[in-house]
Amino acid sequence: MPRFATYVPQGVIPAILLPFKSDLSIDDAAFKRHAQDVAGVEGVTAITLNAHSTEVSSCTFDEQRRVLALAQEAVGERMPIVNGVYADGSMDAARIARMAADGGASCLLVFPPNIFRNGQRADMVVEHFRRIADASDLPIIIFQYPLAGGMGYPLATLLKICEAVPSVRAIKDGCANPEQHEQHIRTLQSLPRPVNVLSTHSSWLFSSMVMGCNGLLSGSGSVIADLQARLYRALQANDLVAARELNTRIRATSTLFYADPRTDMHNRMKEALVLMGKLECAAVRPPLMKLPAEEIQRIRQGLVAAGLLAADGRALRAA
Repeated sequence: MPRFATYVPQGVIPAILLPFKSDLSIDDAAFKRHAQDVAGVEGVTAITLNAHSTEVSSCTFDEQRRVLALAQEAVGERMPIVNGVYADGSMDAARIARMAADGGASCLLVFPPNIFRNGQRADMVVEHFRRIADASDLPIIIFQYPLAGGMGYPLATLLKICEAVPSVRAIKDGCANPEQHEQHIRTLQSLPRPVNVLSTHSSWLFSSMVMGCNGLLSGSGSVIADLQARLYRALQANDLVAARELNTRIRATSTLFYADPRTDMHNRMKEALVLMGKLECAAVRPPLMKLPAEEIQRIRQGLVAAGLLAADGRALRAA
């Protein structure tokens, strides 16, 4: 049973990182400290794990179960946990959904199977979500990718999923297109059974949130959850002056985290936490590799510009 049985995904939901030791084994203690640090930020409504930010593609099923268990030990009694469902087959996805429910997660974040890169039919997409919903009573967040890559769902398909699978309560919208993003917000949040749009457009978060998203779900929240939560509160209060100031600080990091190649985005976030004294080791599992020194220096400069590090390297603010 989920600890938060009536959870509805909304607000500020950071996707946290997964620290490894130098031998690339999971660092249990560092992960729990990181989860507690992010979950302790005022305004954070849940945390997400077993997703891109936790390098889920390099984690076994047993490791994913262990990551969820560690997070439950660290923060599960005080905060909902969103568990990613990252699988290419629907039966494997259903297995992960059952594991998440058994492990006390409060919500599922469902990634599109990589096979959809080669094309998809609406009925196969709906069936994929039906199988996941049949395996768990947890609310579902649909991870919406850009349509251009083949893995994003057309709005008509999203509406069919929402109609056929009542447990769908939100989408993590990464469509990468402002016009489509606004259409998702206007359409999905106005359904008879509303589906919240959570922005993951971290490189243009301010613009995205102004459109009326009911929250955000982003890996950069592993580093800047405080700034994200304050931006969300400012926009909810229509305080555009404060929001613009916060956006300037957020962009000092987002332009670095989400630079090309984007594959390194969470690699960069780990290095940021090391610079801030919140992690001891920035190890990543291959095929990811250690960042070059010059890029780490750029991240340091970005943290200084964001007000998260002093020029001499001292931390100024919590994550």
